[in-house]
Amino acid sequence: MNRRENGRTNWKWLLICLAIPVGIGILSALVSMDGMKRFEQVAKPPLTPPGWLFPVAWTLLYLLMGYASYVVWRSDASKQQIDHALLWYGAQLAANFLWSPLFFQWDLYFAALLWLVVMLLLIVITMVRFWRVDRKAGILILPYLCWVLFAGYLNAGVWILNR
Repeated sequence: MNRRENGRTNWKWLLICLAIPVGIGILSALVSMDGMKRFEQVAKPPLTPPGWLFPVAWTLLYLLMGYASYVVWRSDASKQQIDHALLWYGAQLAANFLWSPLFFQWDLYFAALLWLVVMLLLIVITMVRFWRVDRKAGILILPYLCWVLFAGYLNAGVWILNR
């Protein structure tokens, strides 16, 4: 498996890297679909965006994440650095997948908030690891980190308003 291929884009692997986070996001949403319908009825904090924005934002963030993983995979860094960065990336994707069922499907708002803290830690570690492999990859994770911080505000607000 030649990762660099003379600097040319490996379209097969780019599509795989993009499809992994998008697919995980879709699966998580499907698992949580019933709860997402119920969520429309709960009290929400100020600054809550309209419902249509969430799938748009998440899709863009998943695509950025996927592209960042591709940049890491294609980098000239050592195999060990790349493998460690992608391991943390996988861990934060798994945490991301589990947050939606906690929050939407099972209405465990406080548990979801605690899980979000774990997720944020994993995202920061991933971002730092990606940055060490390729700065562009680390920067591509920054919007995701910002959105999840905002999601933390929303999660905390829903928990407080619906206790």
